Amino acid sequence: MPVTVKTFGTSGEAAAALSSERDARYLGGGTLVMRALNEGDVSVSTIVRATDRALAQLDATGSRITIGAGVTFARVLAERSLGFLHPVAGSIGGPAVRNMGTIGGNLFAPAPFGDFAVALLALDASVAVQGAYGARDMPIEEFLSGRSRQADGLVLSASFQRPLSDDAFRYRKIARVRPKGAAVVTLAVHVPSSGGRAVGVRIALGAMASTPVRAKAAERTLEGHTLDAASIAAAVAAAADGTAPVDDALASAWYRREVVGVHLRRLLTGQA
Repeated sequence: MPVTVKTFGTSGEAAAALSSERDARYLGGGTLVMRALNEGDVSVSTIVRATDRALAQLDATGSRITIGAGVTFARVLAERSLGFLHPVAGSIGGPAVRNMGTIGGNLFAPAPFGDFAVALLALDASVAVQGAYGARDMPIEEFLSGRSRQADGLVLSASFQRPLSDDAFRYRKIARVRPKGAAVVTLAVHVPSSGGRAVGVRIALGAMASTPVRAKAAERTLEGHTLDAASIAAAVAAAADGTAPVDDALASAWYRREVVGVHLRRLLTGQA
């Protein structure tokens, strides 16, 4: 089946094309779309591209960080001020994937992929999306839960508040093949503190549902408490509540439920 490639100079034009053609897909880094085409996905007949430089902008100078959808993982790794995200970007694929893969594309990556989206969910990011009726910001949780309905819109950027301390944001990916394996489980935790107590806790999990999800029951056990043995034990016990992991070639759903709490404990206690 022939595939038509359309290139536009602005994100608005690209978004309009995506909205008007049901069989169109946006091509950023290509790690998802080209794989689908190479595997014979006949549902795609039009590829949309944009040369708009705004999509590759990165502003990490202030307390509010904005990362354009076209920014690659390699560029995140090269940005010294984003050191807290280096473990996340570095855990995604090999050098070729990190040089091509983009932040925007990762938001659409199916489980057991989408590790950067897990981190953004823990950071309570907002996602800017250009659709047929203009651009709007939406909470990343809302975006992910309705991800299948976002295919006709163009992601412009993701933005979030910089963690206030080095240990407020923590990340761990469990994979059978390192460094570029798909995730058995991915965890990202943002635990800001005030007066020694956790405030605004976010725990995000990857490969525990079809999209990254928050472990809200575990968050509640930590909110307003110190990170002591009792609160951490309660979070561990609740880690898998509300999740729906799947069986795949990497692990069974049972195994994922069993180990997610183990790794959450290690993450919260600072174990390697």
